Amino acid sequence: MTALRPVQARKLLSIWKRKYQTPENSSSSSVNASPAQSLSLLSVSPRSSSSSSSTSPGLDTQWDDNFEIPWTKFPDDLMHALERGKRPGPTLRRQMVRIVVTEMVRKCPHVGKKHSTEVAKKMVAKYPKSLQDVIEGDIVGPGYHSLVKQLQNRIENVRRTSTPKIRKRKCQTDDSDLTDEVTLEERADTYGCIKWNVKFLPSEETQESQQEKIDNLKIMFQNSDANPEEVKSLMKSTFYTQRQHVNQGKSIKYLREEWPFWFDELGMSVHFKELTGIDLKETFIRNLDLKGKRLLNYMTTVCVNKSKKFFQTYARLLRIRGQQSGCSDDFKDMVLLLLSYFDEKEESMFFYVEDTLPLTPAVIVCGQSCYSSTRYMLSLDRNLINTNISSFISALCLMFGSYYCFNIHYPFELASTLEFLQRCFFSINPEKGTKVENKNSKRRLTVNPRVITLIQELSDHEWREG
Repeated sequence: MTALRPVQARKLLSIWKRKYQTPENSSSSSVNASPAQSLSLLSVSPRSSSSSSSTSPGLDTQWDDNFEIPWTKFPDDLMHALERGKRPGPTLRRQMVRIVVTEMVRKCPHVGKKHSTEVAKKMVAKYPKSLQDVIEGDIVGPGYHSLVKQLQNRIENVRRTSTPKIRKRKCQTDDSDLTDEVTLEERADTYGCIKWNVKFLPSEETQESQQEKIDNLKIMFQNSDANPEEVKSLMKSTFYTQRQHVNQGKSIKYLREEWPFWFDELGMSVHFKELTGIDLKETFIRNLDLKGKRLLNYMTTVCVNKSKKFFQTYARLLRIRGQQSGCSDDFKDMVLLLLSYFDEKEESMFFYVEDTLPLTPAVIVCGQSCYSSTRYMLSLDRNLINTNISSFISALCLMFGSYYCFNIHYPFELASTLEFLQRCFFSINPEKGTKVENKNSKRRLTVNPRVITLIQELSDHEWREG
């Protein structure tokens, strides 16, 4: 007899099991079905096989739609906090997660990421003030990522003690929204974009009119008194050709020659807005005003007491900064401490010697330190593409915008810091995919777990401080 594939073998075993469990008053022909007869059942068409398996009893894949959150089983202290719009402390939140996961596992032994997400959505929708991911009142992402992470972690803990190893490995991949390995490159390029591949020229444009505008932009770049509004208009109307050049793989050197304004604040802001729907610098500054002080306070009052290495970094930055004060220097503190929090090197983002430049976007500090420098440069593909950036904030925005404008993946060495800035300060929150380079062919989670943890810690810190 031909050997069965694993799927067929499992179906056969399932059929035999159901036959032997048939009540005594059922027909004898049903109970005594031969293996040959049972095997014939496996020869149905894929369509009918799929249909029968999806409707078999006990396999309700949509159970989460009707799942009722066990509010009545929550401790009184937890319910009081939820009803009053207060954030539950870490201990109460863990209790809540345990109770919910217990009920979820009773409904379905193999709970997937999709189910956890739906349950978290329901909980956050019911008590947004208590459970939503927020920093200074601003919702981070969809607002429920940290709760999904906690639910998933608890589910994995339950599985670890109760699920056989081979079965567990399969369960971990079911219903996950990990990036499909086949499309990693494309997903990373299009990540966070709404107009990545523009298929047609605007109806009022031709190839000739586009070239004429490109030439005009080159001429205007040579004049120091170019009209900013006219530059914006020309950059916007030639967005189609800009995307064509990038997506065709034109070199940075070529793009720099053809589109000199693109590498300045003015031109990049226009392209970034068309590409992502977000104002690059304006969005960053707005979020910095909303969240920057809270993040810096958390770093300098909580993180310094949790890690000796972080404390040493903070002490070093204080010595370098000296007597300087002001919002600009506070922002530099925040970025440099953020790198330290994620154990990512300052030298991977900021450079002082041109000989060591990476291929990815990099800020060159013209001075002894970020604090004393009054001029910065931007490097891309080891080419100096902007040599006169006057502020640290502008340099950071140009560096970040370059990843999106020119189809560049986040380097693995800066993955957490860049994603945190992306989600919390640039307000780019895709539900799927990742922009991190795939260095070792491993699939990566949609949201970096370390980023989710920091967002949750900031939310809890805000509640305690409030």
